[in-house]
Amino acid sequence: MNQVGEIEGDWLREFFMTVHMHKPRFVALHFQEVGGKDYMVNMGHADNFFWTIESSSEMDDFDRVCVYVDSNFRAVDSFTALGSMYFIHKSLKNIQQYDFNVKEFKAVSGHNKYMGSLEGVTTIEKEKFPKNFWPDFKWSRKGYMRTRWLIHNQGLDLVNVHLFHDASNLIACNSSPSVYSANRKKALRYVINRISDSSYSPLPFFLFGDFNFRLDTRSLVQNLSMSADIQTVKKDSSSEVEKIIFEEKDNDHKVLLHIETKLFAYLHQAVFRENNGKELLKYDKEISAFHDVITEEEIHFPPSYPYSEDYTKPTQYMNTRCPAWCDRILMSHSARDIIHRREEGESGVVYNTLGSNVCMGDHKPVFLFFPMKTITH
Repeated sequence: MNQVGEIEGDWLREFFMTVHMHKPRFVALHFQEVGGKDYMVNMGHADNFFWTIESSSEMDDFDRVCVYVDSNFRAVDSFTALGSMYFIHKSLKNIQQYDFNVKEFKAVSGHNKYMGSLEGVTTIEKEKFPKNFWPDFKWSRKGYMRTRWLIHNQGLDLVNVHLFHDASNLIACNSSPSVYSANRKKALRYVINRISDSSYSPLPFFLFGDFNFRLDTRSLVQNLSMSADIQTVKKDSSSEVEKIIFEEKDNDHKVLLHIETKLFAYLHQAVFRENNGKELLKYDKEISAFHDVITEEEIHFPPSYPYSEDYTKPTQYMNTRCPAWCDRILMSHSARDIIHRREEGESGVVYNTLGSNVCMGDHKPVFLFFPMKTITH
C-alpha cells in the first residue's frame, strides 16, 4: 500500500469516526484543490475518493446526497477544483435545496452527483476569481461555490472558498500586512459581496474552505528573532534576497530561523503546538478586517497547515511555510444566531481539526459541529 493510500485510509477513518461521534443529521464537506497539484493525472483518483465516501456503509443512514465536483480542468476559464458534498440523514424530513435558475426551493431526493464542468447545474453558483484581479500573479484555480438550503424553514448559504496562498516566504516577510494578505482580503470581500448582493435575497451564510490566511509573518519573525543576529544572503551579486538567516547571539550562534522562498525552518517548532499555538493567535489578523460582516467560533486547535505528509509524523509541521490557520469556518453574524447554544458546560458546539494524531496530508481538515435553532411556523 503506498503512502497516498495509507493517508487516504486514515483520512476516511477519521471522518467516519467524527460523524459517528457527533451524529449530525446534515453533513457538508468542502474540498479544495481536487486532484491536487498534478490534477491532470490524479483526477480519476479523486473521483474514486468521492465515490468511496458516498457509497460507504458508514454513511448508509444518509439517504439523500448531493455531490458537486468541478473537475473539468480543460475549461481553463472556469476550473476551480472545488468539490462540495452534502449528506442528509433519513431522519431529517424538513429540508429543501435552492434552484438558482428558477429562484425557488425544491425537495431533495436520492443521490445527485455532478462532476466535470458543472455548467448548467442549477443548484450551485460557482465562480473563478477574474483574471484581472491580480495582474502581477499567476492566475490559478481559486474561487468559490455556493449552495443554498432550507432546513426546518431556516434558509442558509453554504459557500466553499479557496483563496490565494503565499507564493514566497521572503516576499511575505517584506511588509505587514503582506501583499498576499492584501490579495486575499480583496478576494474575500469579493465573495462576500457576491453572496450578499440582491440577485438572490441574502440569507445567513457559512463560508468554509481554505482561506490560506497566514500569520502576520513580518511581525512574527521580528518577535521570534528579537535577540538574534540577522544575515541576508543575496543571489549572485544581484540585490535579490535569496535567504535570511537568524542566529542566536550566544549559544554557539545556533541558527534560530532560516527563511527562503519555500523554506521556513524555526528551531523551536513546539511553539506552534504548545497550548494549541495560542501564543500565535495574535498574529492571525486577516479576518479582523471583516468583523463587520463575519464572525467565527473561538479557535482551540493548532495551526491546520503545513503538516508533514510522512505518515509516521502526524503532528510534525513541514518546514516549507510558517504554520498558520489556513482552514476555517466563518459565518455571517446572522448565521451565528441560528446556532443553538446549550447551557454552560454542555458541549453543544465543537470547532476543531480532524485527525490531530494521524497523518491527514498537509492540511488538517477543520470541522464545526453545532445544533441548529429551528423555526416553527
